Amino acid sequence: MEPCVNIHTHRPTGRGIELHTAGIHPWEADRHSVEALTAQLEHREAPRSGALPGDTIQAIGEIGLDFACKTDRAVQFDVLRRQLALARRLHLPVVLHCVRAFEPLMRELAACEPRAVIFHGFIGSPEQARQALARGYMLSFGARTFASPKSLRALHEVPLGQLFFETDDAPVPIEEIYARASEVLGLPVETLQRATRENYERIFEKQHG
Repeated sequence: MEPCVNIHTHRPTGRGIELHTAGIHPWEADRHSVEALTAQLEHREAPRSGALPGDTIQAIGEIGLDFACKTDRAVQFDVLRRQLALARRLHLPVVLHCVRAFEPLMRELAACEPRAVIFHGFIGSPEQARQALARGYMLSFGARTFASPKSLRALHEVPLGQLFFETDDAPVPIEEIYARASEVLGLPVETLQRATRENYERIFEKQHG
């Protein structure tokens, strides 16, 4: 059986495949230094033969825009732009946080597009999903998806080749997320596991090849 890819979690378990990221969250954009992040990423450990995926920083994240939080928007934009430029320079994917800021975030991505983009915890509309998918971006879904009819409709828009799942901060096993998505989509869990593993390998395991 394929291992479950958990593309974004705040509760790592060491089971399956869990992405290793570093970045400045928009909630903390006024409290952390992009220079310090740059130094961390520039000196990140090079992948070793036989190393586990979590042994090195694989993506910049989570970064983005959050227009529901108190952090000054000008600061959020500045920190986001600098991190997108860093991602381009280092040829790293980004994992995005987006709350009430989809269109502005899409404009920032168009101005400085990284090698790969993952919208984590996607709870946008089907139309927003279509816009992101048309640009080749990946969408990741978690526990909150199943409480939102809008997000469930968006989930149905996503081709298997642009799909991920996650637990984020939810106290549920990633296997439960896959099982619920399997029921919603009418696809075997194994099909979802295989698709997300292939997506992971395409973006991360081959990025240094």
